[in-house]
Amino acid sequence: MKKLTKAIAALAMAGFVGFAAADPMIALVKTSDVQAVDTNNDDWLHAEGSRLYDMNGNEVWLTGANWFGFNCGEACPHYLWSADIDDILQSVVDHGINVLRFPVSTELLLSWMNGTPKEVSSIQVNTDPSYTINPDFAESDGKTPKDSMEIFDIIMQKCKKYGVKAFIDVHSPHTDNSGHNYNLWYGKETEDGTMVTTEIWRDTLVWLADKYKNDDTLIGYDLKNEPHGKGQEGTEAAKWDGSTDENNWAYAATKCADAILEVNPNALIMIEGVEQSLSGAMPGDYWGIGDRRDNSPYIGAWWGGNFRGAREYPIKPEHGTSQIVYSPHDYGPSVYAQTWFDKDFTEQTLLDDYWYDTWAYINAEDIAPELIGEWGGHMDGAENEKWMTLLRDYMIKNHINHTFWCLNINSGDTGGLWTGLGFSPATGSTISWDADKYGLFEPSLWQTAKTGKYIGLDHQVALGENGISLNDFYANYASTEGSNLDGGKTSSGNPVNGETPTTAKPAETTKPAPTTAKPAATTSTTVSNSSDNTTGSSDIVYGDANCDGKVEIADATLILQFLTNKDEYKLTEKGMKNADCSDVGDGVTAQDALAIQKLDAGIIKSLPVK
Repeated sequence: MKKLTKAIAALAMAGFVGFAAADPMIALVKTSDVQAVDTNNDDWLHAEGSRLYDMNGNEVWLTGANWFGFNCGEACPHYLWSADIDDILQSVVDHGINVLRFPVSTELLLSWMNGTPKEVSSIQVNTDPSYTINPDFAESDGKTPKDSMEIFDIIMQKCKKYGVKAFIDVHSPHTDNSGHNYNLWYGKETEDGTMVTTEIWRDTLVWLADKYKNDDTLIGYDLKNEPHGKGQEGTEAAKWDGSTDENNWAYAATKCADAILEVNPNALIMIEGVEQSLSGAMPGDYWGIGDRRDNSPYIGAWWGGNFRGAREYPIKPEHGTSQIVYSPHDYGPSVYAQTWFDKDFTEQTLLDDYWYDTWAYINAEDIAPELIGEWGGHMDGAENEKWMTLLRDYMIKNHINHTFWCLNINSGDTGGLWTGLGFSPATGSTISWDADKYGLFEPSLWQTAKTGKYIGLDHQVALGENGISLNDFYANYASTEGSNLDGGKTSSGNPVNGETPTTAKPAETTKPAPTTAKPAATTSTTVSNSSDNTTGSSDIVYGDANCDGKVEIADATLILQFLTNKDEYKLTEKGMKNADCSDVGDGVTAQDALAIQKLDAGIIKSLPVK
């Protein structure tokens, strides 16, 4: 993102639209309601190296969960038959989840694109005042559910309301509660007999991306859940190589990414791995050759977890790599007893035996961001909990984004974060959470390092009752207490409480060493002002509204928040003097925030300005 774009976006974010006035490039028109900026389409994210940033260059961390059902026969998220959508989302954000991954099917998207949206089943709707549940999902008769596309659209608007972001994943080509078992993104028939092709898969994703290109609630697209298959299956299995074969996942994903970015260049594109890769065990081995008991031609992994092919054949769309996020899945021994669990495993043995060469190198070597799209499992008091704790801590130490599998109770392999949902007219929804599982999961949610406030991805809307907005974090917390990102640090890269955050050690082999985590790429300027004869002050740092010794976007944000709501957003006496950096002596105005952002954009070189 260009610096000028960063400055303009920050002004729009904080409650101003348009540009006019002294500088021909820039003008300000104040809005009356700060919440109105939520429609300004300013929450899009992009990648630099292995990290994700907002439009202002502030680092973000996606920490969320999966909620399945749109991929299933019900054609809507499960448990809307038991509880109200508003109550569910309120509970989700109150528990600190800042992003939701919604599995869908290509068949469902195709029905939407063709104007014949699938009907939903197993959903409870009623607008009767004596028994009101999910009233926004009801047709005019108050009892008949709206169609699946209408319900998806309403859920996205409610996610916006509660400050939680969303992305979809194509869980299977066809509608099937077990559709994830199918290997590929094409080759299955829909209910009406339409064969899902690669072209249909791509076209439906592009259609949805175009539909939502002006709504930053739906921030991304996970192109295909767990493309997999064993090498000896040949063309029936997903592979990762340099060919243009239809079953080459790397080629298909690159083409699909470009098609989506053509209509929405701001969308994140999540790309999962495959199951197996060629091992190079013997000369002449090829994809499709039969397996051998010894010296196998294939190296295995979890479905969707194998990124070994990405070293030689990375995903590089013509539109660039700024929106590409690699998204492995990883599970523990309660799902399947993989060989790397056949010992007293530790973080280091997992890195040596599986994680590093399979997926962790992408983040560790600063190649691209990663988002563990699925992780989780049963609380067994033993090896599975041990694995979950090790992965959780590795993700925290190494700024790896993630969405836990899952909220739903009815996941046979893993169970859910919820343990029960119900509804009564007297009390509304009752949503019970698994205290032990949530207790394990909760430290991996993005939160302030000392006060434990959950940090949202929306610039304006706070994330639940114990949460804050992205603006609030960077204006009031980032430079002081920081967050648990990278194991705990401030936005300037300084460790919290003077302690150095731990960093996962690279495997002690010939593997390339992971790079040390770099601080967030915020643009800041440290200013040391000399005595100012106009004010008589010798310690004014013009532009440093939050008094942290730096002049940066956070100061402009704080000024605009102060002007909008002086009761909630306060400036100290020193902060007021520092903030008055444009036409010194006229008090704190929007022109001061504009001057700071001009400095950040390189339009001006110093403060104050006349």
